[in-house]
Amino acid sequence: MADDGRDESVLIGRRAELAALTAALDRAAAGTAATVLVSGDAGVGKTHLVSALARVVRDRGGTVLVGQCAELGESMPYLPLVDALWRAARDPRQGEAVRAALASRPVLERLLPDGDGHSGDASELGQQQLFGATLGLVGELGRTGPVLLVLEDLHWADRSTRHLLTFLSRVLQRERVCLVGTYRSDDLHRRHPLRPVVAELLRLPDVSAVEVRPFAPDETAAFLTALSAGQALPPDVAERVHARSEGNPFYAAELYAAARTGEELPAGLADLLLARVERLGDNAQRVVRVAAVAGRRVGDELVRRVSGLDEAEVGAALREIVSHRLLVPDGADGYIFRHALLREAVYADLLPGERTRLHAAFAALLGGDSGSAAELAYHSLAAHDLPVAFAASVRAGREAERVGAPAEALEHYDRALSLWDAVPDPETAAGTDRVRLALAAVRACGRSGEARRAVSRLRRLLETADPADRRLGVLLRENLAYYLGDLDMDIESADTAREAVDMLPADPPTPERAAALATYVRTLLVRVHNNPGYRRHDEELPALAEEAIAAARATGAADAEASALVSLGLYREERETRLRAQDLFAQARDLAVRAGNYQVALRAAFHHARARFDRGDLAGAAEAAEEAVRFTFDNGLGWSSYGAALRCLRYLIHYTAGEWAHAARLAADFGIRVTRPAEAQVSAYALFLEVAQGDDTAAERMRWLEPLWGEDELLTYISRGLAAERALWDGDPAAALDHVAAVLDDMRPADAAGIRIAATGLWAHADLGSRCDAADELLSLARTAASTTLDGGPRAWLGLEGRAWLARAEAEHARARGANDPELWRRTVTAFEYGTPGGGFVYEVARSRWRLAEALVEHGARDEAAAEWRSAVTVAERLGARPLRKALADLGTRARLAAASPAAASGPLATLTAREREVLRLVAEGRNNRQIAETLFISPKTASVHVSNILAKLDVASRTQAAALAHREGLLTS
Repeated sequence: MADDGRDESVLIGRRAELAALTAALDRAAAGTAATVLVSGDAGVGKTHLVSALARVVRDRGGTVLVGQCAELGESMPYLPLVDALWRAARDPRQGEAVRAALASRPVLERLLPDGDGHSGDASELGQQQLFGATLGLVGELGRTGPVLLVLEDLHWADRSTRHLLTFLSRVLQRERVCLVGTYRSDDLHRRHPLRPVVAELLRLPDVSAVEVRPFAPDETAAFLTALSAGQALPPDVAERVHARSEGNPFYAAELYAAARTGEELPAGLADLLLARVERLGDNAQRVVRVAAVAGRRVGDELVRRVSGLDEAEVGAALREIVSHRLLVPDGADGYIFRHALLREAVYADLLPGERTRLHAAFAALLGGDSGSAAELAYHSLAAHDLPVAFAASVRAGREAERVGAPAEALEHYDRALSLWDAVPDPETAAGTDRVRLALAAVRACGRSGEARRAVSRLRRLLETADPADRRLGVLLRENLAYYLGDLDMDIESADTAREAVDMLPADPPTPERAAALATYVRTLLVRVHNNPGYRRHDEELPALAEEAIAAARATGAADAEASALVSLGLYREERETRLRAQDLFAQARDLAVRAGNYQVALRAAFHHARARFDRGDLAGAAEAAEEAVRFTFDNGLGWSSYGAALRCLRYLIHYTAGEWAHAARLAADFGIRVTRPAEAQVSAYALFLEVAQGDDTAAERMRWLEPLWGEDELLTYISRGLAAERALWDGDPAAALDHVAAVLDDMRPADAAGIRIAATGLWAHADLGSRCDAADELLSLARTAASTTLDGGPRAWLGLEGRAWLARAEAEHARARGANDPELWRRTVTAFEYGTPGGGFVYEVARSRWRLAEALVEHGARDEAAAEWRSAVTVAERLGARPLRKALADLGTRARLAAASPAAASGPLATLTAREREVLRLVAEGRNNRQIAETLFISPKTASVHVSNILAKLDVASRTQAAALAHREGLLTS
C-alpha cells in the first residue's frame, strides 16, 4: 500500500467513505471487532482510502498490518498474510512488538521468507492451527492499541486467503481489530470465486461494505488541481478529463498527465485495459470490437448482423464477455461497456480499414428511419459517406433541440455546416439555407449557456447575410440584442433591438417585428435599471409594450406576447397603485408555457410569485412558488437562473411567514462550499435563517462567501447585509457599519432593496449612540428609495416589506438621535404585520416588538412594555431565534419585565427586595449610580436611594463592603 503523496488529493470527495471506515475502527478500538469490505473499480482510489485509515491508526499508536494479493492464481497461499507480517516485522515503528508476537507463534514465523520454511509454503501447516495463530497474534497486538489488518486486492486472493478472511470475520468479536478487505468490483464476473464469499460475509452482523464511487465533476476538478500543486486549471481541461475518465481518479490522473504531454490515450492505460480483452476467445474479441465501433451501447441484433456470427456464436461470445464484466446488460436487448475508456482502448486498437468497414456496416443498418440520426451521422462520417453524414447531422440537431439538448444540437449543426461545401445540393438535403442553419446553431449555442459565443457568431452572420432580406435581418438583430442583454451589454442591446424594430413597418404586423419589439422593451427595462440617468418619456415604454402585444396577437407569436406582458407588468407595477401585476404575470406565464418558451415562462412565474409576496399574500405566494418550482424540476430547469431564483424565493416566503422548520428543510439544499457567484447567491439565502437563529453554520458559510463579495450585486446585498446583522447581534456595530457601507456602495441610490440596508446601518448608529450626520444620510437614502424609481420617476408602489423597512429606518433614526419613540415602533410593528395582526413578517414583528418594549420602558409605560415583551419572547422561542431571545432576556432583566421573579435569597440578603438585589448585583460589578440607572431604566436619584437602603439593611458602611458581602453570598453567580 504505497503512500505516494497523492492520498490527500484522492480523498477529495471520499470523506463519507473514510468516515465509515473510521467509525468501524472506533468500534474496534472500543472492543467490538469490525470487518469492512471496500469495493470499487480499478483505479477509483481504494488503496489511498485505506492508506488514510492506516495513518489514523498509526497516529493513535496502533498496529498496521497490510498485505497484498497478486495475480498469481492459487500458487501462493496466504500471500497477503505473509506480506503483511513480513512488512510489519521490519517496520521500525512497530517491528519489535510484531516480532515478539511472532516469536511465540512459530507456525506464523515459518511463513516468512527468512523463517524455517520457504516463502508462502503452508502445505504442511494445519489450516486451523494457522488460523488460530493469526487470531491470537492480532488479539495480542490489540492489547496495546487498535489493530488494522488490511488484505488488498482480494479479487486475486487464493482459496486459503479467502478462507482466512471468512474465519477472521466470523470469530473476531471482542478483539480490538479492524479487518479491511479491498477488491475490484469490475473484476468480479458472475463466476468469480470471491462473489459468494462477499455475499456470505455481508450477512454477518459485524461486517459492513463501503463502495468507493467515481468522482463527481467538481471532485475531479479539485483532484486535478491538487495534482497540479494547487494551480488553477482551465475549466475545459477538468470537464474533458472528467468526461473521459468518468470520475475514475487513476484514469483521470493518467489522462491529465497525457494531456500535458500531448498524448491522446496513454499507452500504459490502453495496455491495462486491452489486457482484459485479450483473455477472451476469438469470437468474443470480435464482438467486443464490433461493440467498440457501435459506441457505448449496442443491441443484440446489430452485434449479430455486423459481426457476421450466427445467433448461437454471438450468444456464447456475449456470455463470455459479460462474465468477464467487459460488457454489462443494459435493458432487455442491449449491452454497454463497463467503462467508457475500455471502449476507447479497443476502438483505438482497430486497424484503419477494419474500423471503416465496421462503421459502414453500422451506417447501412441504421439508414432511413430505422435508427437515430445521431448514430447514423456518426457512423456515416467515420465511413467517409459525407452526403449521408450531412443530412443525418441536420436531422440529429433538430432531434436534439426537440428533446432539450442544445449542446448536442450545436455539435450536430456545426458538423453539418462544416460539410456544407462538400456535399451536392446542401439546401435540399438540409431543408433550409446556410444562414438559417447557422442561426439554428446560434440558438443552440445560446441555450447551452454560451451567450458570448452566440454574439460572436451573430455578428459574423450579419456581415454575410443578404441585406435585401429584411425579415432575416430583423431576426438576426433581435437574437443579437437578446444575447447582448444576457451579457449585461444593455446599451448595445437596446440600440440593436431598436434597429431591428425600425427595419420592418408596423403594418402589416409580422412575428419578427413583434419579437423585436418585445426584446426592445425588455432591454429598455434593463437599461433603466443599470443606468439611473437614462430617462425616456413615460409613454414610450408602455406604448412599445402594447404595440408588441398587439403585433404578437395578430401574428400568433405567443411567446413575444408573454415577454411583452411581463415587461409591461414590471414597468407599471412601480407606477400604478391599483394594478394587479400578479394577474399580468400569470397570464404571461400561461401563454409562454403553451408556446413552449420556458425561459419566458419562468421569468413570468417568478414575478407572479414575487408580486404576491410583495403584496403580503404569503399563502398565495407560497402556493405560486411551489407550483413554479415543481414546473422547473418537471422540465429539467431546476438549476437554470430562474429555477434557482424560484427555489430561493420559496424559501424566503416560508422564512417570512415564520415557518422556519420548513425553511430549514429547503435551505439544506443550499450548498456551503461554493466557488462561483451563481452558487453563492443561493447559498447566501440560508444566512437569513442562520443569522436569525444564531447558528454556528453562518460563520462557515460566510468564510466561503467572503472571497466572492463584490463579484455579484445580489450576493453582496444578501451576505454582507446579513453579516452586518450578525455583527450587531455580536455587539460590534462598527463592523456592521463597514458591511453596510460596502453594500450601499455597490447599489444604486434609488434601489428599494437599499431601504433594509439603511435600516440596519441606523440600528448600528443607534447602538453606538452616534448622533451624527451619517444617520441622517442613511434615512434620506431610505426615503429616496421608497419614493423614487430607478429612472427618477415617482414610485407609486413599494411593496409591504419595503414600507415596513422604511418604518424601521424611521424608528432607528429616532433612536440614534436619542429620542426612542414608541409611536414609531408601533408603526413598525403594524407595518411588518402586513395588515394581519399576528401574521405578516413574523420574525421582524417580534424584533420590532423588542424595540417597542424598550421604548415603552423608557417612557414609563411598563405594563404595555411587558405585554409587548412577552409577545416577542413567545415568537422568539417558537422560532428558535437565539440572538433575539438573548436580547429580550437582557431587557426583561434590566426592566423587570420577566414573568418569573428571582429566586428568594437567604442569609444576610434575605432582607433585600428583588429590586435591591438587582441593584446590589450591579454595585458588586463596580457600577456607579448613573450606570445602574441606565441599566435598570431608572433615574440616578432612585438608584442612589436604593443603594442607601441596601447599606442600611446590610449594616455596612460602604459600597465596597456591600460588594464584598454580595460576592461572599454568591449573588453574582446565582
